[in-house]
Amino acid sequence: MSKGAAILAVIGASAAGKTTVIDELAQRNLAGVTLHHFDSIGVPSVEEMEQTFGSAEAWQEATTDQWIRRLAESSGGSEIAVLEGQTRPSFLRDAFVRYAVSLSSIVLLDCAADIRWLRLHGPRNQPDLANAQMDSWSAYLRGQADALGLPVLDTGAAVPAVIADALVLEIERLRSMGGNNLLRPGS
Repeated sequence: MSKGAAILAVIGASAAGKTTVIDELAQRNLAGVTLHHFDSIGVPSVEEMEQTFGSAEAWQEATTDQWIRRLAESSGGSEIAVLEGQTRPSFLRDAFVRYAVSLSSIVLLDCAADIRWLRLHGPRNQPDLANAQMDSWSAYLRGQADALGLPVLDTGAAVPAVIADALVLEIERLRSMGGNNLLRPGS
């Protein structure tokens, strides 16, 4: 068992509702749960990603590795670390193995392309992300979730509180699987 917390990765394309749902989860102040935003360490431009890492995909893989290493090495007093962001399930799974994360889960938040388009043109004010590339990324993530048997939560019609409720159930599932093996706050 790693020294860190169990890890729940909440992934999805832009405007799938990840940040909104994690903000809803934060309001619940769940004991032993810490919340982390993948992008909080900064997101370089595509040009910088390509110059430093060779590609945007390589940056995503390296950043996923960095996050999982950090969460696996130190629990920070947390039983369960929730990491929200855009990354490939394969990058997460590889890092879970590399850093001996014995308790983990990946959940995809997804919505229809027209809903994503409305969110990006409306509240998100990021119309440049409403494009064929984002549609392809969303379809890729959905295909990976289906192929790997990952839970998929449709944020299109559901209010954030309902999706947060589903994540609480996943947190409690991880907690119950850990039994005495999960670190307790302060241990």
